[in-house]
Amino acid sequence: MNAQCIMLCSGKGGTGKSTVSVLLGASLARLGHKVLLIELDSGLRSVDIIAGVYGRTVYDIEDVLCGRCEGGKAIVSSPLYTGLSVISAPYEGGEVLAAPLARLVTAMRPYFDFILLDTAAGMGAPFTAADRIADKALLVLTPDPVALRDGKIVADRLLASAREQSAVRLVMNRVTRESFGKRAAVADLDECIDTVGAQLLAVIPESKPLQLAGANGSVPPAADPAVIAGQAMAKRLCGQRVPLTY
Repeated sequence: MNAQCIMLCSGKGGTGKSTVSVLLGASLARLGHKVLLIELDSGLRSVDIIAGVYGRTVYDIEDVLCGRCEGGKAIVSSPLYTGLSVISAPYEGGEVLAAPLARLVTAMRPYFDFILLDTAAGMGAPFTAADRIADKALLVLTPDPVALRDGKIVADRLLASAREQSAVRLVMNRVTRESFGKRAAVADLDECIDTVGAQLLAVIPESKPLQLAGANGSVPPAADPAVIAGQAMAKRLCGQRVPLTY
């Protein structure tokens, strides 16, 4: 194995990036892949709850990057999703540096099919460190003008590092039928794509069951539209042709 490294990022906070990170990791694992999800949002830890590893973590990403433990000791297998493993962010403090993160990802690539980097919102140290090593980037945005404007800035930054246009993809999250139209702030999906300047990978509908499952550390219903959209997103990343619906 030689894992593909994918960073998940956004311009502003509140776009549901961490929820989408776990949803994607769980969906890839359901397809039979071994997935490592590394949370880089120090001080705003949430992946541990969403992935069901809360209370099981002994070491976090700061411990690894600072050399207090080896990467393998910080990896915790999700009890909710077979095939998904997590390295959590610290509850507070910590600094994500590019060089040690690159060493960790290089060491982990032979053991996984996918390594997902859940970065912090904006373009601070976690974003910069992930940007240097990620093979692809997924921009997780919501259908509102502020998120789209900030997403455009992030997309331009990602493409400035000599990354191919096809390696930066757009994930529209928390979408409802009321998100678009004459009475909405955004006309349609085409406006989202044109504003950000990235090819659309997935549309994840607003989902109360998904939010509730994430808050409780449980598995969302398999028939939930957001879960189905997450599975379609994973299949597209793996090269399968899956219709885009929302």
